[in-house]
Amino acid sequence: MKLSTIAATLAELGAKPTQSLGQNFLHDQNLARWIVEQVGIQENDTWLEIGPGLGALTEFARERSKRGILLEKDDRLIDWLRAQFPELEVIHGDALDFDPRDLFPRGPVKVFGNLPYYVSSQLMFQFASEPSPANGFVFTLQRELAERLCAGPRTKEYGAITVLLGRRWVAKLLRILPAHIFTPVPKVDSAVISLMPREDDSLPECDGALFTKLVKAAFSQRRKQMKKLLQLERWPEICAEVGILETARAEELGLEQWVALTNAASGAIGDHSAKAQDLKGEIFDIVDEHDNVIGQRPRGEVHREKLRHRAVHIFVFNKRGELFLQRRSRWKDAHPRVWDSSAAGHVNSGDDYAGTAPRELEEELGVSAPLTEIGSISACAGTGWEFVKVYSARHNGPFRLPPAEIECGGFFTIAQIERWIEARPGDFASGFLECWRTVRDSI
Repeated sequence: MKLSTIAATLAELGAKPTQSLGQNFLHDQNLARWIVEQVGIQENDTWLEIGPGLGALTEFARERSKRGILLEKDDRLIDWLRAQFPELEVIHGDALDFDPRDLFPRGPVKVFGNLPYYVSSQLMFQFASEPSPANGFVFTLQRELAERLCAGPRTKEYGAITVLLGRRWVAKLLRILPAHIFTPVPKVDSAVISLMPREDDSLPECDGALFTKLVKAAFSQRRKQMKKLLQLERWPEICAEVGILETARAEELGLEQWVALTNAASGAIGDHSAKAQDLKGEIFDIVDEHDNVIGQRPRGEVHREKLRHRAVHIFVFNKRGELFLQRRSRWKDAHPRVWDSSAAGHVNSGDDYAGTAPRELEEELGVSAPLTEIGSISACAGTGWEFVKVYSARHNGPFRLPPAEIECGGFFTIAQIERWIEARPGDFASGFLECWRTVRDSI
């Protein structure tokens, strides 16, 4: 959008740029087109623009896909945006109040925007923290923040935001933007950055909640030694395992060392993929069509030959009535990287359902809670030929998620889950979908 067009449109609306909203309108059309190109929108992709303003980026994004969502706070612009872009969905609201979980039914979403400088970091954490419905971000930010996101260890720019976002996203500074291409002209330069999903093997897995806790604590007073801030048992042994000095400060550790520190602190030393493979040697009872034990076989053989066996699923609700879902790890032999019940597991040979359920809750989420049996499901193709007993529990977290089995997790409202299942059933393990029908009737 040209500078003259911006001025004419604002005059028509009787509006002026508002400092409290951080409004600086981009008036370089070539740069606007270039920014949208970096987003990589393909035909029929779903995309979300935060703070579209007068549509400088929007007009180029809609040329690529009509499945766009505009999230705008300024009530003076809402009717104009709806008239200008009738094929797009316009949501009137503060992006900080928007619930990213509502985007999961839309499929992976590309997110971009010229973010208000005063809330840029909050917005990035809101949309990029696990679990995230996004598969990539392109943002225009204050240059100083962009440089912090891309900083390396032992630099003044390197901090908690670098590490926390860096675990799942690779930040790249794409371009510095001079202040004069915006109106009104901001007092600082801007920069365009991308955040793209990190490749699987670029970092080991770890417990994300513990990672976040340790990083925030260690950077809370960055000039202090970590041993004083983290207060971890076995600190000398942990430092030896990670390969850092006992006197190390937070800014001295690279991403791999932060992951290694998290795994050492949790006791999860070793190759998570190897641990996942070890599970294939478990022995299960196999049962007949009436759930009577008729023998024992190794896990891999049971799954390969589709033999009937036993399992439990636990649905954990928080005080708001939201359900915790886990995303299975990429090493799972069945349904890798899809969403599943809060906790679930097989009944090992010689065990029973009632004894297995609390054990699985402890092993997969690291908590204990009273369990209530809410239903049973007969073995079928949907359950992977498992007889399943379904339990419910109440717990608000936080949880300890074993990286070998669970990639991430989060609480979702019942309405969000129902919309998600209806729109994208393939995002879920088939066993969960069978259990959901039973649980939904009991809520």
